[in-house]
Amino acid sequence: MAIKFGLVGTGTVGGGCLRIWQKHRESFLRHYGIDIELARVCSLSPDESKALGLADIYTPDYKDIINDPEIDIVIELIGGTTIARSIVTEALQAGKNVVTANKALMATYGQEVMELADAQGKELFFEASVGGGIPIIDPLKHSLIANEVSSVMGIVNGTTNYMLTRMSEDGLDYDTALAEAQEKGFAEANPTADVDGHDAAAKIAILASIAFNSRVTASDVHTEGIRNITPLDLETAQDMGYSVKLLALAHRSEKGVDVRVHPTMIPVSHPLASVNGVYNAIYVTGDAVGETMFFGEGAGAGPAASAVMGDVLECARHLQAGIAPLVGCTCTDKLPFVPMDELETKYYIRFAVADRTGVLSATAGIFAKHNVSVHSVVQRGKESDKSKVDQVYVTHTAREASVRAALAEIIELDGVIYGEPSLIRVEE
Repeated sequence: MAIKFGLVGTGTVGGGCLRIWQKHRESFLRHYGIDIELARVCSLSPDESKALGLADIYTPDYKDIINDPEIDIVIELIGGTTIARSIVTEALQAGKNVVTANKALMATYGQEVMELADAQGKELFFEASVGGGIPIIDPLKHSLIANEVSSVMGIVNGTTNYMLTRMSEDGLDYDTALAEAQEKGFAEANPTADVDGHDAAAKIAILASIAFNSRVTASDVHTEGIRNITPLDLETAQDMGYSVKLLALAHRSEKGVDVRVHPTMIPVSHPLASVNGVYNAIYVTGDAVGETMFFGEGAGAGPAASAVMGDVLECARHLQAGIAPLVGCTCTDKLPFVPMDELETKYYIRFAVADRTGVLSATAGIFAKHNVSVHSVVQRGKESDKSKVDQVYVTHTAREASVRAALAEIIELDGVIYGEPSLIRVEE
């Protein structure tokens, strides 16, 4: 008997799912004994459905899918947290299983929809919400479940990784790298979610919740983007033996969990340092397995659709075999969040300062006043403006609150600091 599914959203990922189904349906049945039948397709435009010869099952109203008693699985691929939330909750309430790629929904309302799925005795799959085609949700929920995971960190946004790669390897400035990413289709016309770190924050919230069995939402994640990063920062990092990446980090300690997204300097010897272009990678450390890394393309029609259809097949397999819904939400703990002010790490800090006597001693004195020990300081003249120099500090391990207090005081120095300082944390 065929397992019927309905798909809502025929954009990049939705179109990819339709193509995978058309291409591989027969092989799914032959190899795995799973027959999945596409019953309805919903979107704002019928063009994609027509192009794929599916006009006869097209509908502009998602409720036609929700209300169809023969549909077993609903795929939600429109994104966002408004209509998508309604689609997911209404599908579960109607007794249907749900597959989604919606990171914003899961990072904001994950507990709500997972508890609803449990209450309804249905399954909710969301592998494609993080890492595109990289398997990471399922490994965390199954293959690595015997471990106590102490950290998850990774490059989970292809747009910013592409931009930083171009800035580092070819000396492009931020604006040029962004324009190129937009031209190639890697960045949206409004790139805020990517370049300001919000996309990565949603993804690490999902991963941290699963890894630590404690609820983390996107609003719990300290988030910074890459707007202030310059080619000089990347060049200096290389000279020091580091690479700069926009990392999503989640750590568990005796104090609780700290979850954050920000530009980070990592040693060039670290596996994440060599992940370039639009590729993603997620690095997980467990007490039994040790260090593992999951690598691949993090976005696009093929990779994301691969993860979605993998979830559909797994759900269909459970339905055919009469397997009861697996455990959904595992956030049984309520671990405290470690305040960002209590973070202790090394820092790279760059200022554009007035090129005059006494500036270096003044800034160094303020760091000392706030108990921030300086490992090294370098001044570089600016070819474009002889009246300014770039002053680069690297600290020993310091407390976030102390570094922030020192920066606030330095910025207030009269006629000394120009523009926003660049601050990059160093993760050893």
